[in-house]
Order: sequence, then C-alpha cells, then structure tokens
Amino acid sequence: MAKIWEHNRGYSLLRPYVDLCTRESFGILKAEGELPDNGAVIIAPNHTNTLMDALMVLQTRREATVFGARADIFRKPAANKALRFLRILPMTRERDGLRSVTDNYQTFDEIDEVLANNVPFCLFPEGRHTPGREVQPIQKGIARIAFRSAAERQTFVVPTGINYGDFFHYRRFAHIKFGEPFDVNAFLASHAHLLEAEKYQAFREELHQRLSTLVWSSAPSGKLALWQSILLFPFWLLAAILSFPMWFTAEFLCRKIKDKAFCNTARFLVRLVLWPVTGIIWAVLFFCLLPGWLALLLLLFFIPSYSLFYDALPF
Repeated sequence: MAKIWEHNRGYSLLRPYVDLCTRESFGILKAEGELPDNGAVIIAPNHTNTLMDALMVLQTRREATVFGARADIFRKPAANKALRFLRILPMTRERDGLRSVTDNYQTFDEIDEVLANNVPFCLFPEGRHTPGREVQPIQKGIARIAFRSAAERQTFVVPTGINYGDFFHYRRFAHIKFGEPFDVNAFLASHAHLLEAEKYQAFREELHQRLSTLVWSSAPSGKLALWQSILLFPFWLLAAILSFPMWFTAEFLCRKIKDKAFCNTARFLVRLVLWPVTGIIWAVLFFCLLPGWLALLLLLFFIPSYSLFYDALPF
C-alpha cells in the first residue's frame, strides 16, 4: 500500500481541477510568502472557514502537502479511504477523550514519516474553526509534532495567515501569507532550562503571537458595487439560468447547514461535482436543439456562469 506522502497518479490527475475550483471560489485571491526549502516544514494556519482554509493552503504550491483533520470524520471506512486518498490524516483532540487521543500516536508516526521525506504537513493549531479575526488558543498537538520532529531533524513551523473579506458569502476577497519560519530547534535550545510542560506553554504562546500578526482586523469584501451589479444584470440573469442546477443545489444545502461557516465549502463542493456534469448536459441539449454557433456561444458562457451568479448577485 502506497504511503500517504508518495506520488499518486489519481491524486495528481485530480489536483489541477481541485485547484481551479478553489481559485474560482474567490473573486480575488492573493498569496504571499514561501516555505523554507530545507528541513521539515509544518504549516500552521488560522482556521476560520472549514475546508476552504485547507484548499487555500493547497493551491499555493504544486508539490504535495499532507493535512491533519478532526478524527471523527474518518469513522466510516469509505470516508477514511477517501480522506487518506486526499492526503489527510486523522487528528484527535483532548475533548474527544483520553482514549481517542492515544490514537494520535499512530498518526504521529505517519506525520514523522511525511516530514522525514521533505513533504510539508499542515495542521490548524487552534483545533477548531471559528469565523472571526482573532486567533484562538493554540492546542498542544502542534507542539508535540514539532518537538518530536526537531529531535530528529531541522524543523520549522510556518505560521500562516488566512484572511477573508467575508466568511459566509461566496466569491469574495481572500488572502494567504506564509509568515517568517519559526525555528523549532533554536527554540528548544534556548528554552532547554524549562520543564517539559513549560516548553509546551512557551511554544504555544510564541506561535499564537506570531500567528496573530498575520491575521487582519479587517479585509476588503470584494463585493461588486451596486452600479456594477446593475450593469451586469442582463448577464447575471443568463448566468442564473445556465447555472441554476448548481446554485440551487448549493443554496438548498446551505439552508440545511446549521454552522454557516460550512456554506462556502458546500458551494465549492457543488462546483467541483456539478460543473462538469451540468456542462455535459447543456452541451448535449444545446447542440441537439440549437444552431452550432449559438450552442457554442452558450456553452462558453456557461463556464463562468456559476461565478458570475455570485459575483453580481443583486442582494
């Protein structure tokens, strides 16, 4: 069985389309900074927008990145297989119970192997998503992983700020920045006099401070002005018709979702699945019922129609 960090042909074929759908989920998407090119790298972003945060990290680089996610979503065998195919490992949390947390030791072995093979590992150190502009307390998990890796090799934790213009509306502004690498080996050397528990606390406080500097107190929304929406209304109306199966499904799901932070994830997943399916259906209908030139024109307009529907939404 292939290791989670190893090359996977199916994953490699799917990845460009996933990255495209991620970029199309934002009206404006900007990225800054780079990861260290030597040593083990642990990416530590703030967590505000569920799956979209991980996708933001993923699309910044073509190379592989392995992620950690809450372990409860791995319980079903099919889900476990699918998530591991997507290079996601299960991470239990203290509130899941002591027995569950002991399952992390097996995951830690896998993470250590990932880092030993120069593949970055991304973990959201707050341990939960919270739509907002304040960094939540840092959990112990990232310190355990970082200290364990630093005992074997040069290790860096890269605090990463992800900022959105709007946490709940689709196709708005988004920005990601990789901050200054946090040298774990140097940290441990300078704090060697502390007790183990004190090292963990000092590390968490330092990471919290570094991450907080990358999280903005405000961000441009990216929403079109009213006059722009008015000018685009005829095109928006056509886009609404062509993308109806997609946006109707997405908004139906959003109405059922209690935690509205998951809504943009739902809209992304609808794009990922229904964009090609709807396009194929329209292509068959258009070329069977309309002149070739008109069918081609409508099909080309369908491609950005899901984005245009949300961009120029007049309400």
